[in-house]
Parts: sequence; structure tokens; C-alpha cells
Amino acid sequence: MPQTPPWHPDRLADRLPFLDARARLTAATRAFFTGRGYREVETPALVPVPGMEVHLMGFSTRFRPHLGQGREVPLWLRTSPELAIKRLLAGGAGPVFELARVWRNGEVSARHHPEFTMLEWYRPGASFDALMDETEAFLRAVCPPRVAHDGVTTDLALPFERLRMADAFARFAGVPDLLASVTPEGRGDAAVLSAAAGAPLRDGEDWEDLFFRLLLERVEPAIGRDRATFLTHWPAPQAALARRDPADPRAALRFELFVAGIELANAFDELTDAAEQRARFVVDVAERRRRYAEGWDVDEDFLAALEHGMPPTAGIAMGFDRLAMLAAGARRIEDMLWLPLSL
Repeated sequence: MPQTPPWHPDRLADRLPFLDARARLTAATRAFFTGRGYREVETPALVPVPGMEVHLMGFSTRFRPHLGQGREVPLWLRTSPELAIKRLLAGGAGPVFELARVWRNGEVSARHHPEFTMLEWYRPGASFDALMDETEAFLRAVCPPRVAHDGVTTDLALPFERLRMADAFARFAGVPDLLASVTPEGRGDAAVLSAAAGAPLRDGEDWEDLFFRLLLERVEPAIGRDRATFLTHWPAPQAALARRDPADPRAALRFELFVAGIELANAFDELTDAAEQRARFVVDVAERRRRYAEGWDVDEDFLAALEHGMPPTAGIAMGFDRLAMLAAGARRIEDMLWLPLSL
């Protein structure tokens, strides 16, 4: 029997209370950031490079000129506005925020949708700890005091936990020293991590695969429950666009936020060294092509912006639809969308 379409009056009526709550959240979000001196920006959704994360799949298209200008080129719907916003930071636009429509191919679940909204904000000069302070203040400002999802309730009035990844692995995954499996050059040793965790490697599994298996199976189910948790200081192989910890370069100044059992946000003390970022991008491009036999080249224009000079900055990406789910008490991400795809 065909599914009732999302525009049908009955289905829309069910979502309207959630959608009204989302509208209030949007207004409160804009008020919070403009009240703190942020400038709202709007960056392109159609881009030559959608993002540099290895495991995010994009939606591709082509520009075909027919008005006598331009040339045919491949383009993508962005997976994040991060690379574009950082160009603006290099140009002197910050502090800034954006409520950005983004696209990620293949992601569908109660918490995933291929088209969704990402809230990102960046404050030049802010420290890693200051960004956590501001994130905590933001959630308290726009959400009810207690939020719940899938049987897990978090009291946002409680101080948010700040838990280093190595401590989380020691406490919940049985790994006494996670960073012992990371070389000074920032590479992971799968055999060392496997032995420490008592988790034999599966066929074809490398350090990253095992790290995420332990994180998903042993660590994430234990954090961000009674109170929110910032999971900080990720191993250097998972630094992405974060700079390494000056106190221990085997770790990166990156955190994720977990609330009511949901991974809600990902944040960096941003890497501003163009040479180091280029080296990471080259590795990422090769790894994406090795794993998925598709991809795109290094974002040269972004690297040019870093070479021009991006100020020291702390920045964060938060799943706005997931935040809306928590604020409104919805069970599924499609409850927060006006016209979710029927897939």
C-alpha cells in the first residue's frame, strides 16, 4: 500500500506542532548569536568541492553554459558550509554564524536525512574552552531545562561534562592508554589498539575502523545521558580540520557534544597552517578514493585562503534538526521537516 505523502493534511497536521517549535528555535538561535555580536552569513550551496571529510558522500551535478559564458564543470551540493565560512574568516568577516542547508548522500535514519540544516558558528580569538562555554550557554538559552530522546533524559541545568577521549576509552572501552596507539607523526597503529582493547581485528580493519567500532559500541552508549558530555581531545588521526594539542601532538583540539544519547555537534580549535592542512587533504583524497573509488580533488581555493591568513578561531557545526528534535520532543528527524523525502 503506498505511503501517505508528507503533504497530506493528516501527516502535516501531526508535524505542525513540531514545525512551529522549530520556527521558535530558529528565531531564538538568531537572537542568541546576533545578541553576542555575530554576523549571519549565507554561503553557496553549489560548490566545486563539497567538503573534505573522507566518509561523507555528496550529490553531484554539472554546470553546462548556454548563455555564452563559463565552461562545463562538475559541481556538488555542499556537505557543510565550513570551507566557505572559513574563506570569509580569512577575509575578515568573523565572528559569524550560518543556518545552512546541506546534503549528504545515503544518510537516512530516525536521526539522518539526506537534506538537512547545519548550524555553524565561528569566533576568531576564542579558545577551545570558551567555545564549550558558549555552546553550553546556547543550549540553555534555546532548549527546555530537560530534554529527552528514545528513553534518555538529559538535565541541561547540570554542568556539561568535559571528558577527554583517552579517559573515555579507559573508563568505558577498557583501553588504558588510547594515545599509545598513535605515533608522534599522528598515525594510528591498529595492532597496538587491538591488543589494548582485547578486540581482535576483523578482516580488512585498520586503526580508524577499530577506533570507531570501540567508540560506537563501548563509549557513546555511556555518555551524554543524565548530563550533556563534551567528548574532547580526539586522537590525531581524527583531527580533520582541528589543530593538534600543543601539549601532546598525538591528540587534536576537537570535541563532539552528546545530549540525550544523540551526537549533536562537532567542533575544532581550527587549524590555520596551510601546509599542514594541505598534507592532510592529500591523504584524505587518496583514502576516499581507496575506500569508495570516487571523490574530488583538494580544495585549492580554501588552501589559498589559509595561506592568505585565517585568524586563530574556534568553530562548531551542530545538527539543527537534531537540536529541534530535542527542543520539541520529537522522535524522528522527519517530524522537523516540512516536506521530508519518502525513501
